[in-house]
Amino acid sequence: MGYENHTEFYFRPFSTLLETQLLIFLLFLLLYVLSLCGNAAVVLIVHVDHSLHNPMYFFLGNLAALEICYTSAIAPLALANLLSRKSATISLSGCGTQMFFFVFLGGADCVLLAIMAYDRYVAICHPLRYMLIMNKTVCTSLVVVSWLLGFLLSLKLTILIFRLPFCGQNEINHFFCDVPVILQLGCSDIQIHQAAIFIVSVVVITIPFLLICISYGFIAVAILQIRSAEGQQKAFSTCSSHLMVVLLQYGCCSFIYLRPNSSYSPQEGRVVSVFYTFVTPLLNPLIYSMRNKELKEALRRAFRRRNVSAAVSANPVRGGS
Repeated sequence: MGYENHTEFYFRPFSTLLETQLLIFLLFLLLYVLSLCGNAAVVLIVHVDHSLHNPMYFFLGNLAALEICYTSAIAPLALANLLSRKSATISLSGCGTQMFFFVFLGGADCVLLAIMAYDRYVAICHPLRYMLIMNKTVCTSLVVVSWLLGFLLSLKLTILIFRLPFCGQNEINHFFCDVPVILQLGCSDIQIHQAAIFIVSVVVITIPFLLICISYGFIAVAILQIRSAEGQQKAFSTCSSHLMVVLLQYGCCSFIYLRPNSSYSPQEGRVVSVFYTFVTPLLNPLIYSMRNKELKEALRRAFRRRNVSAAVSANPVRGGS
């Protein structure tokens, strides 16, 4: 056919100025480290504090673990590329691997948020049967389903996209191998691929979001039937953090993946992608820790135990001196 299929891609730098690249690197590094620390703290607290061993915090711990994996699929390579003095490259297989994990973990994240909304629905609308309905087996099965669904959809989509011949431009106008950007580099008909992206987006974004809306519709009705203002406030406080995270996650994803490929702008995609790959994973643990009394109390207890342990271990040193 007169073309050579590319075996590697080049990432377009954010700027041609080294100083600007270094500033962006420092910003991304700070966001990434803070995100890792925040989400790791949530995972650890949920695991060690027995008062948090219930379905809501089980899902929250899994969400934090997903966020760690999700941002780690993007951030290290992006940071390395920002420090590179030459044009940063990635192999065809490396690009496919990064896309697979990005779609896999991002899809599982969206499905898990819908599961968390269902958990809140059961807790508020069926409080007496909550622990019976959301038992350990059910909770574990729901988490496994979210991971398995993300895995299968990502595997099929990645294989389909990377069967394309990439024989034209091989410069990626992005800081990672995002689906719309890579699709634009293909040099054959991509209608089937666009349809596949739309189907995957509907399964992991639209349907979960509709389920979240239905869950919160029932929750709103149940809250309005609570007679005391204090009871209404308490019920709403258990949902407000989750709602904020949902709006952040689904707002960004919908902007990128639920729009026609012809209207996709790489410049806009870069900005929005920075938000949902670096900022949102950082905001999630902050939102939950600031707006959740039980989680804040667990964090305080953990810090107090750490201070006591440090004081006890320091006493023998003082005595010996």
